[in-house]
Amino acid sequence: MSDSEEHHFESKGDAGASKTYPQQAGTIRKNGYIVIKNRPCKVVEVSTSKTGKHGHAKCHFVGIDIFNGKKLEDIVPSSHNCDVPHVSRTDYQLIDISEDGFVSLLMDNGDTKDDLRLPTDDNLLGQIKDGFGEGKDLVLSVMSAMGEEQICALKDIGPKS
Repeated sequence: MSDSEEHHFESKGDAGASKTYPQQAGTIRKNGYIVIKNRPCKVVEVSTSKTGKHGHAKCHFVGIDIFNGKKLEDIVPSSHNCDVPHVSRTDYQLIDISEDGFVSLLMDNGDTKDDLRLPTDDNLLGQIKDGFGEGKDLVLSVMSAMGEEQICALKDIGPKS
């Protein structure tokens, strides 16, 4: 092989290495996070069974998907590792709402973030539209996990100055 030949490797997919981290099932508690059926969930119930004749205690998790609110369940041996999503919340100031339902948000570095849709939750959607229509300064909390982002809350910081 000569030195002039170059090799290009293309990655065929994301291994998801930075989206989750492993944690032993027996250490995951209520109000923590867990991945069930490839969805990031908030744990609402954990029950652990006694060790059976095959020697593993099992953890029964009930979680609510943090983006769509669906209830998911999983049973895992307590000594095994589960995937736990990296969940973060970031606050952005609302600048504009477009005709097609996207929001324009001001980031800390002065750039704008224009790739988020308005939330599907009618209550939150109404609060955002009403507050924006009244000319209030609104700060939207955006939850992100496993490559997904969604507006999950808002704060009213008063009328625009």
